[in-house]
Amino acid sequence: MAQFALAAKKAQKKEKKQAAVKPSSTPRIMHLAQVLIALSFLVALGPMVESELAATQQQQPAARTEEESEAHCSTCEFRQHSKMMRLHAIKSQILSKLRLKQAPNISRDVVKQLLPKAPPLQQLLDQYDVLGDDSKDSVIDDDDDDDHATTETIMTMATEPDPIVQVDRKPKCCFFSFSPKIQANRIVRAQLWVHLRAAEEATTVFLQISRLMPVTDGRRHIRIRSLKIDVNAGVTSWQSIDVKQVLTVWLRQPETNSGIEINAYDTKGNDLAVTSAEVGEEGLLPFMEVKISEGPKRSRRESGLDCDENSSESRCCRYPLTVDFEDFGWDWIIAPKRYKANYCSGECDYMHLQKYPHTHLVNKANPRGTAGPCCTPTKMSPINMLYFNGKEQIIYGKIPSMVVDRCGCS
Repeated sequence: MAQFALAAKKAQKKEKKQAAVKPSSTPRIMHLAQVLIALSFLVALGPMVESELAATQQQQPAARTEEESEAHCSTCEFRQHSKMMRLHAIKSQILSKLRLKQAPNISRDVVKQLLPKAPPLQQLLDQYDVLGDDSKDSVIDDDDDDDHATTETIMTMATEPDPIVQVDRKPKCCFFSFSPKIQANRIVRAQLWVHLRAAEEATTVFLQISRLMPVTDGRRHIRIRSLKIDVNAGVTSWQSIDVKQVLTVWLRQPETNSGIEINAYDTKGNDLAVTSAEVGEEGLLPFMEVKISEGPKRSRRESGLDCDENSSESRCCRYPLTVDFEDFGWDWIIAPKRYKANYCSGECDYMHLQKYPHTHLVNKANPRGTAGPCCTPTKMSPINMLYFNGKEQIIYGKIPSMVVDRCGCS
């Protein structure tokens, strides 16, 4: 530094001497002196500038990391909020679509008592996988999807008939109640299921179904079906009888449905039909299984952006969500106990609105006049559900718009 200062002084003295001899060279000499002075300052300040630059470079990545962390945290919180909103919506949607004001008050113990231990119910339960999501094979497009559930199968438990058809409170069985909304021409199949106790020896059982009539009419029994069944000793069994024609009449003329009496006599006159809930015979009472026609099925079209919970994606995306009905305390839903519902979350930009270009241009021209696009389901599909309704009937039906297949900005 001292050397540069000494050189500068010498240069100035030299300038004065030369100025006296050659006045025309003065500007060039002064310029050279200024350059030397500037270089001296740069050499002196160089280490300080380098240290400040290095410190700035070290602080910038840390600042960017902190900003990215805050943005990611905000995205996670918004995603969690979207998930909770979806769960609350599912609870209210199920009740609304099943036309229920509140969840049926059916406990797990009551379910065990009412649930038939019969083949048709087991077949329905076998359709569900580990997570209970059987919606993969039965999907309907939203255009054909109604706001309410569509019934496919009804299992109606036997109850005690009206006293008008009883003598000394007998028979205790069986009356089957059906909604007048069921259309007779939509019935595909109607089966009466009866459980037979074990016979002491191999024998032939005569299963008889008789229509109950008011006692005042003077006629109590009108036989409508009769079957002869060979059974082995010590073996219990479920027997099914086609009652489609009988049910069709009941639906078209409800006043004719006063109930039926079921008997299954062996050759010794023992009645093997289970028509009352004895100890150890829970779930073995007679019931009717009614299959109702459904609409056409169509394949699901998969598209859109899919993400997982660990994704750093901020755009509108579909995320996985499994709904557990046991967490809701809804024991009245027999199956599925859980299903994959999915939900939408993420940011939407106006540029995402490619479906309606005119709307996109209007919103772009007047951004304050609209709330902007939201990340919402753009394709949904139904689930099949087996459940008890408020009348303790078992219903197997389709509930629309319960699975998010695709998310988008709209």
